[in-house]
Amino acid sequence: MNEALTQKVIERARAAAAKDHLAVCIAVVDPSGLLCGFLRMDDTLLGSIDISIKKARTAVLFKSDSADLGVKAQPGGPLYSLENSNGGLISFGGGILIHDKSGRIIGAIGVSGAAVEEDEAIARAGAGRP
Repeated sequence: MNEALTQKVIERARAAAAKDHLAVCIAVVDPSGLLCGFLRMDDTLLGSIDISIKKARTAVLFKSDSADLGVKAQPGGPLYSLENSNGGLISFGGGILIHDKSGRIIGAIGVSGAAVEEDEAIARAGAGRP
């Protein structure tokens, strides 16, 4: 993820949140899960900072959108207690993979601060995945 693409992803997500009058945190990570861009919109809950970063890291570290992992991380599921690994992860909606034009994973976006379904939609907009 280069700086220009990171800013484009953040701006698309910010615009999607603002359209619905939502305040969220938006985190973008590179393929290794390291933060390369972040925005905390005005009036966002402070706890959403960490959650947005963890949603993005979860998606990229496991090469799967966080909501898809959440299904498998339920009690009795094959990934139960996944959240306890890698310094803490999040396995519910709002972490979305970002792919290049050839389909290769180049990073992920994590959004937190609204309802999970809204976080997911904003993250999808940021990643360019309607």
